[in-house]
Amino acid sequence: MADKKPGIDQALIRDLANILKDTDLTEIEVEQDDLRIRVSRNGTPVAMPMAMPQMPAYQMPAAVAAPANAVAAPAAESARASKNAVTAPMVGTAYLSPAPGARPFVEVGATVKEGQTILIIEAMKTMNQIPAPRSGKVTEIFVQDAAPVEYGEPLIVIE
Repeated sequence: MADKKPGIDQALIRDLANILKDTDLTEIEVEQDDLRIRVSRNGTPVAMPMAMPQMPAYQMPAAVAAPANAVAAPAAESARASKNAVTAPMVGTAYLSPAPGARPFVEVGATVKEGQTILIIEAMKTMNQIPAPRSGKVTEIFVQDAAPVEYGEPLIVIE
């Protein structure tokens, strides 16, 4: 018979394994004094440290729903949209109006002139006005007011 390690009861481990088999459980854990024994059918070993403080998990913000005026574009339109889309020049928070409750800078169907402010991106407490790169008609707005944006993310389509 193999050498027994002090403090570990191999008979207990066999009994726990038999309980798993008989009850169709996937794992079982027993704790006695300083010893914790976990038997699992998964085949994936899991280290279980004793008395580790639990750190709160970082939670990502909830996904922002698409605005009511944005229409899901078919594959053919998405290629066109990428060519005519105004993309975010920086990471930040996009605002569609100059102040809360104010009229938006642009709406779908509006005609804009090159250089006209189409939205604001706040980055590091600085409000950056984003100008229209060309004149045209706004056909889609992909971003919702006060939504986070990433660098290069399509914001508005101007055709």
